[in-house]
Amino acid sequence: MLSVLLVTSLMPGATAANEQAKPDTDLWSAVKPLETTVTFLNTGAHPDDERSDFLAYLSRGLGVKTASLIANRGEGGQNAIGNELGNGLGIIRSNEMVEAAKVNGVKAYHLSETTSDPIYDFGFSKSPDETLEKWGEDVTYSRLIRFIRTYQPDIVMPSFLNVDSQHGHHRAMNVLSVRAFEDAADPSVFPEQLKDGLEPWQIKKLYLPVGKGDATTSIEIGDYDPIYEMSYPQLGEASRYLHKSQGMGREIPVEPRQTHLQLVASAEDDDSDDLFAGIPYDFNEWADAVKDKKLSGKLADLQKSLDGIVNAYPDRAAILPKSQKALDEARKLAKHVEKSKLDGAVKHDLLHKLQLKEEQLGEVSLLSSDLQTDIDIGSYVLTKGEETEVTVRVTNTGKQKVHHVEATLLSPDDWRHEGPAGLKHLNPGESKTATFKVSVPEDAGYFEPYAEPALQVKLSFKENGVETSNVLDLDNTVSVLPELSVTPDPVNITVNTAEAQNEIPVKVKVKNYKDGAAKATVSLKLPDGWTSVPESAGANFAKRFDEETVGFKLIPPETVQEGEFNVGAVAEMDGETFNTTVQEIKYEHINDSYDLYPSLINGVAFELLKPEGLKVGYIDSGFDQMADSFINAGFDITKLTPEDLANGDLSRYDTIVTGIRATLGREDLLQNNERIKEYVRNGGHFVMQYVTAADPWDADLTPPYRLKIGTPSIEWRVTDEHSEVTMTKPDHPLFNYPNKIGAGDWDNWVQERGLYFPMEWDDRYETFVSMADPGEDPFTGGILMADYGEGTYLYTNLVFYRQVGAQVPGGYRIFANLMSYGAYK
Repeated sequence: MLSVLLVTSLMPGATAANEQAKPDTDLWSAVKPLETTVTFLNTGAHPDDERSDFLAYLSRGLGVKTASLIANRGEGGQNAIGNELGNGLGIIRSNEMVEAAKVNGVKAYHLSETTSDPIYDFGFSKSPDETLEKWGEDVTYSRLIRFIRTYQPDIVMPSFLNVDSQHGHHRAMNVLSVRAFEDAADPSVFPEQLKDGLEPWQIKKLYLPVGKGDATTSIEIGDYDPIYEMSYPQLGEASRYLHKSQGMGREIPVEPRQTHLQLVASAEDDDSDDLFAGIPYDFNEWADAVKDKKLSGKLADLQKSLDGIVNAYPDRAAILPKSQKALDEARKLAKHVEKSKLDGAVKHDLLHKLQLKEEQLGEVSLLSSDLQTDIDIGSYVLTKGEETEVTVRVTNTGKQKVHHVEATLLSPDDWRHEGPAGLKHLNPGESKTATFKVSVPEDAGYFEPYAEPALQVKLSFKENGVETSNVLDLDNTVSVLPELSVTPDPVNITVNTAEAQNEIPVKVKVKNYKDGAAKATVSLKLPDGWTSVPESAGANFAKRFDEETVGFKLIPPETVQEGEFNVGAVAEMDGETFNTTVQEIKYEHINDSYDLYPSLINGVAFELLKPEGLKVGYIDSGFDQMADSFINAGFDITKLTPEDLANGDLSRYDTIVTGIRATLGREDLLQNNERIKEYVRNGGHFVMQYVTAADPWDADLTPPYRLKIGTPSIEWRVTDEHSEVTMTKPDHPLFNYPNKIGAGDWDNWVQERGLYFPMEWDDRYETFVSMADPGEDPFTGGILMADYGEGTYLYTNLVFYRQVGAQVPGGYRIFANLMSYGAYK
């Protein structure tokens, strides 16, 4: 769990005062859940969909066991901290979700299991039907029902409603969550799950988040918690700061806030508007619910023991024996319940509650024992067949002796290492170390981003005759990677059949993950008729993590046929061929991760005309790779630095282009906005790619004439990438110079047409395209251009960066024309 020091450090305004002595938040976070047996599940579609403020209230404020179940990994979103998109972004967002959940005491889960999972964020959708068709309704619903039967929540609440104003992914999770209220309890629904040992599970209550007027229950959640020294909404925002790739989190004051819920289904016969009405809140209420008097008394006794632990906070020395005693009670009580004649469903439910308490008490015992565990490993990166050492150092930082301490290394079944290491007893201030030699199998699988950790440590000790065990994670990710990573650059090649390049420069970066020196031969797998200079090249490495870049010149044949092609990059070492790119995903706020995929350059050949002598300046926002793609296609593009924008001669460029969301990614753009306007007034052509309504943008001051971005954004986008596009001025140079744009250039687009369409603009802007999602009125603001002084200012919210990234010829050709207008005027 996260200490409050970390929580507060995530929020703006953290000062030296935060470093003063704090309440024992770790211990309180562990003992508070002993007060209740209720479990709660929040469902959503994407990482960051969780209702953070309410979940913080439930978990941190009440001790309710709380989870967020998210459908996909957010692969289709945008990245505010780097250039990872697709699976790379999904890995970031998934890990951010895990870290954010730790702050508000929530456990994060996902329905999506792999980077090639069908439950994928394919981009914005306005329809739950489209969403479930693309995800696969049966597999999505089956996994949801399986999770509910495993987690066994008393209460379920989707984050969003099934209404037209919501994202289709959100609506889909609402639809399935509502349906699951009955189906999870129905043995005829996915009966194969029962053969796996699961049992039907009846959710007790299903709530939806609504406005105050539609609520059946309203809960004040804005209270200040003296333990965490924040209100629960502030804790929620502290967790949201971890969603850095989404730019989440904000500073808020301590003030009243209510959550409004509507009860839409209940298995309990209780008319009260209390959130937990009809659901046994603790073992005292369980004692009242069961008819077995002897069992009822034992349940009440257990809750008395649990309350005694809470009341003993923050005295760790007093809590340890109480926790061990309660743990023994819970285990014996579970055996008693197992043998009882309780109704099957009640017995199943009660056994689950006792199991949860056993887990919670184990955590309390570990914290109150004051055993500090430091786990070191020779290398977090391993390769097949490698041996390494894991060192587990256990220190008794408390004032009482801890007995029968034992450390066990947990690994995949086929990994070899020694058995448990008995550390015996630890006196106050004493440390002992266990060392495990680990062997990775020669046929071990490579790292998978969403798999369980490869290595963990189980720490056990025995006090008062009761054994306690907890599984501990290492500080970072243990990853089995190929000995060599092979990364070609660029990842896309565009061959202009109108003016084919004589040679195309390609770099291949090879990184050594092997423990020690290595020598490799690097080459390219080329299409028929292509050659490279050199044919191959050597790469030498002295140690692990060394890398070397090899340069090649690709030479196309005299005639290149239009269409797609691939160039493979390979490295050979010791008779083995390596052709996998390892994309390292490393940010301070999440654990390291990796995305492994084939070492391929995606090529496409088509006619792409460009004006001779066209010079383009590009204000790179860091959120797209448009400039590199067009440079690769033969365009003369210069990436403009902050110094260039502030003091450089902008008049040397026919056109200046911004990357997407440039006012967010490049603060200097707005700082030099008047220079940009002067450039246009003096005859320049400026192409502004989209900003969001939340990005820095003044509708009246940033552009030369008023241009307001549409809000709410859900209503101002065209999500169907196949939607018909009408060029309203087909004879305009934008569609005829230098490329003749036709209907085919709008074919094969990916993910969407456009987003964040403008909702208002000055009459001096011309419009050029019209498009709409099925059944909706068309948008006409996808490309806007206005004369300003001697020059022109063009704004487009069409997603050209996705099309260029996906090698869609039409995306290249249309955007080439938008840039080329600077040479046409």
